[in-house]
Amino acid sequence: MNENNIPKHWGRTKASEVGKLLRGVNYKKQDASNEAKKDYLPVLRGNNINGELNFVDLVYVQKKNISKEQLIKTGDIVFAMSSGSKHLVGKSAKAKADFNGSFGAFCGVFRPNENFNKDFVAYFFQSPYYKKVISEISKGTNINNLKREHILDLDFPIPPLPEQKAIVAKIEELLSELENGKQQLQTAQQQLKVYRQSLLKWAFEGRFGFAQRPANDVKDGELPVGWKWVKFGEIFKGTPQNGMYKPSTDYGSGTPILRIDGFYDGVISQNYDYKRVRISKEEIQKYQLFLNDIVVNRVNSMSHLGKCGLVNSIKEETVFESNVMKIQINNALASPNFITYYLASLKGIKELTKNAKHAVNQASINQTDVANSLIPLPSLEEQQHIVSELESKLTVCDKLEETISQSLQQAETLRQSILKKAFEGKLVKYELEKNNLNG
Repeated sequence: MNENNIPKHWGRTKASEVGKLLRGVNYKKQDASNEAKKDYLPVLRGNNINGELNFVDLVYVQKKNISKEQLIKTGDIVFAMSSGSKHLVGKSAKAKADFNGSFGAFCGVFRPNENFNKDFVAYFFQSPYYKKVISEISKGTNINNLKREHILDLDFPIPPLPEQKAIVAKIEELLSELENGKQQLQTAQQQLKVYRQSLLKWAFEGRFGFAQRPANDVKDGELPVGWKWVKFGEIFKGTPQNGMYKPSTDYGSGTPILRIDGFYDGVISQNYDYKRVRISKEEIQKYQLFLNDIVVNRVNSMSHLGKCGLVNSIKEETVFESNVMKIQINNALASPNFITYYLASLKGIKELTKNAKHAVNQASINQTDVANSLIPLPSLEEQQHIVSELESKLTVCDKLEETISQSLQQAETLRQSILKKAFEGKLVKYELEKNNLNG
């Protein structure tokens, strides 16, 4: 942080002087559980950190593995120090209350010293300066983790303690109205997701088919006339294929590779930032993606297992990673679009993951599980009709989603502008005599 960017009466130090960084809990698989148990405590992981802490999808670890110091206290700042997804690394959130639990080895906790305002410190670790530093650390590399020195060596601005409190009060005043608007947008976004799932449900109940089946004629598990249940494997073209594994040292240049963070809800993100991997021509030929391939996430936490995407555009030769399964459909029997929409529905995901194998922190499905999943299948002509009807409705959802996303991005830009001014001393005017900040 440039000295010219802060007021003259502010001090500067390293983050190591502001607080201490605690290491996360190491534990073995046999010492952990996905369910709460006696003498076990919950442990936060990277997926629990995103501006605020959430307490879903927790893992539970035996108390003997957790020291008293590793229990989360009010004002602690929890970091994602390492993750399979680079965009999650460095995210932080403040603990608003004591938590009778801890944080995993891929996380860290910064505990501010008592002579600093804890809210001021927490906002610093969400400021544009902090985010820029984290971005520069990972730029052009495949490094998906922060080292302790990346946090502790940060330049930290130090206004007088009363001014820290005044800055926090002003930040929270400005962010309060912004957060209210953001919550309304997020509520609308969630309602849109529910509506999308309703459309998918109706589509596979036959309500968009040739017969336009009325809602009151739908019985759970009963297919429309002319439809049938088939095992997914009956409409495969060839055998499903798992992707390739390469060590991090092979990443950085070469061929684009699709990873599990690149697709959701049946769609591969148009703005996905493909990593690149150095591989041979033979490996490209073996693991190459083609138009109308369906990709399925075969290993992940249960909340994300089975998510899928349809390859509908390719700009250059692209391969896929080991946690992804590629499926090709026999186009004479089924429409890849129709199948992908079904797999993206709640019923489709449930069917795809019904035989998942569970382990601590993750679950998995294999090729047999996928092949044995049941698919509701009308005639090919009716499949294409349903896809056309469904996409005309989903297009409206997509446009609304785009508008909401743009508004959320604008809100985040404004939030970052507020924090930037705060840590440059431009948010609260320093008036020694009026405010008597030095007491």
